[in-house]
Amino acid sequence: MNWQALIPLIIMLIVMFGIGLWASRYVRTSTDFLQDYFLGGRSLGGFILAMTMTATYGSASSFIGGPGVAYTQGLGWVLLAMSQVATGYFVLMILGKKFAIITRRYQAVTLVDYLKERYQSKWVVLLASFSIIIFLFSAMAAQWIGGGRLIESLTGLSYTSALFIFAVSVLIYVVIGGFRAVALTDAIQGSIMFIGTLILLIAVIIAGGGISNIIQDLNAENPNLITPFGAEGNLTPAYVSSFWILVGVGVIALPQIAVRAMSYKNSKSMHRAIIIGTIVVGFIMLNMHLIGVFARPILPGIEVGDKVMPLIALETMPAWLAGTVLAAPMAAIMSTVDSLLLLVSSTVVKDVYLNYVQPKASHKKIKQISIGITALLGIIVFLFALDPPNLIIWLNLFAFGGLEAAFIWPIVMGLYWKKGNKYGAFSSMVVGIGSYILMDLLKIQPFGMHVVVFPVILSFFAYVIGSLATNNKMKLPATD
Repeated sequence: MNWQALIPLIIMLIVMFGIGLWASRYVRTSTDFLQDYFLGGRSLGGFILAMTMTATYGSASSFIGGPGVAYTQGLGWVLLAMSQVATGYFVLMILGKKFAIITRRYQAVTLVDYLKERYQSKWVVLLASFSIIIFLFSAMAAQWIGGGRLIESLTGLSYTSALFIFAVSVLIYVVIGGFRAVALTDAIQGSIMFIGTLILLIAVIIAGGGISNIIQDLNAENPNLITPFGAEGNLTPAYVSSFWILVGVGVIALPQIAVRAMSYKNSKSMHRAIIIGTIVVGFIMLNMHLIGVFARPILPGIEVGDKVMPLIALETMPAWLAGTVLAAPMAAIMSTVDSLLLLVSSTVVKDVYLNYVQPKASHKKIKQISIGITALLGIIVFLFALDPPNLIIWLNLFAFGGLEAAFIWPIVMGLYWKKGNKYGAFSSMVVGIGSYILMDLLKIQPFGMHVVVFPVILSFFAYVIGSLATNNKMKLPATD
C-alpha cells in the first residue's frame, strides 16, 4: 500500500469529518430542520456559492471519466468539454433573482417544492420525484465508482474494499452535517481542485518533454488525436455543438445545481458567484481534460479510462505530491456525492413522505427519517456500484440528459410564462423523459447530435401546446 500517496487523502477526510461535526451543531439546534439540513438556511455568500456549484458540477465524470475519454479521443474532447465553462453563468443568470425570490415566497426547500407550488399538481410532484430518484441513482453510482477507482489505484486494495472505504467516509459527514457541511466542504474542495489540477498539468507537461514534444508524439500515433474530430473522427461539429445543451444551457435543469440558486443570501452573492464560478470552472475543465490527452504518450495502453488520472499522477510526481494532488478529484467526487445524496434524500422525505404519506410528522420524526433515508440511499448506491463500467462518464451524462429533458421547461417556463400550467408541465415531463429514454435505448442521434437535443425540443412544444390547449381550465398563482 502506497502510504505516502494515501496520507494526504486521509488528512483531507479528517478535515471533512471535522467540518461535518461542526456543522451538525446547527442541525441539532435548528428551529427549522428542513431549511438548515437541506438548504443551509439560505445563507451562502458569493465565494461559497461559486465553489459549491463548481465542486458539485465538477464530479467524477469531469475528473475521472472526462480525462479518461480525452485519453482515448484526443484534443477534440477537450474542445467538447469546454462547453461547460458557462454552466454557472447560465444557471444563475437564467434562474437569477426571480427563482430565489419565488422559492422563498413558496418556502420551497427542494426543486420539487417549487414545482408543487407553481403547478398545484400531485402528478407533477410525483413524476418529478420519480425522475430525480431514478436518474440521480445513475449519477450517484458514477461518483461511487469514481471514488472506488481512485482509492483502488492509490492503495492497491481491491475495488470492492476501496468502494467500501469511500462510501463510509462520505456517508458519515453527509448524514451528520447536512447541506451546511456540504457547502463548506465544497468551498475547500473547489479550492483544492483549482490548485491541484494546475500542479498535475505542469507535472505531466514536464514528464512529456514539453507541449510541442507531446503533440508530436500524439500526431505520430494518430493524427486525429490533435484535430477537433477525435481519434476515430466521430466528434462531428453537430455532436460537439449539441453538448452546449447537455453540459451548458441545460444544466439549469439539474436539480442538484438549481437548488444552489435557492440558497444564496443576497444579489451581491449571486453576482460574485457568477464571476468566480465561470473562471474556476473554465480553468479546472481545461486543465483536467488536457491532462487526459497529454497522458497518452507518457502512459500508453491504459485499458480502463477511469484509471488515467490516478496513474498519471503517480507516474509523474513523488508519491506524497501525487496524493496531495489527487485530493482534487477525490474532492470533486465527494462534493458531488454529498449533494446528490441530500437531493435524493430531500425528494423522498420532503416531496413524497411529508406531502403524501405523513404531512403532520413531528420535528423529531422528520429528523430521524431524513438522516435514515440519506444513509439508506448511500448503501443502495454502494450495492449498485459493485459492478462498474469502464468509463463512468456515460452514466453521468445519461443522468444529465434525463433530468434536463424532464425539468428544463417546467422550471424556466414556469418562471417566465404566466400561461404555463400543470397540464403543460406534466406533458413536457412525460414527452421529455419518454423520448429521451427511447432514443437513448435505440441509439437515435438525429443529424449526428447528442440524444438529449430532440427530447428537449419535443418537451418544449409539449409544454406550450399542453398549456395553451388547457389554459381556460385553471388559473395559476402569479410568479412575479
